[in-house]
Amino acid sequence: MTTDQRFCQTCGEKIEGRADKLFCSVKCKSAYNYKHKVSVNSNLYTQIDKQLKRNRALLKHYNAAGKSIVRQSVILQAGFNPKFFTHYWKNQQGDVYLFCYEFGYLAKKENNTDKYVLVQWQPYME
Repeated sequence: MTTDQRFCQTCGEKIEGRADKLFCSVKCKSAYNYKHKVSVNSNLYTQIDKQLKRNRALLKHYNAAGKSIVRQSVILQAGFNPKFFTHYWKNQQGDVYLFCYEFGYLAKKENNTDKYVLVQWQPYME
């Protein structure tokens, strides 16, 4: 008869009991699951934050004048992702501008070409 020594995945203590048991206590099981959840969520947070910062930098780069128009294909090729934005603003005509911090964009179609109207946040938008 062989005795397999099993050790807790959190603290390394010897495990006694069922053969499929992975942790020495409920406390260690909870600590392990919490640590795993935090690492997964922080990775997602990092990816979202990185894309928001990239979007902001691209909007700033293509909008040096304060208001400009750029082809969607140009800014998308540079790494812009329109699904990531921080907030929005709706003007009196019902157009919805999506913003990455203080730089915003509005999707428009001009002469069968998809474009973005780029703007910078203004005090009257509050």
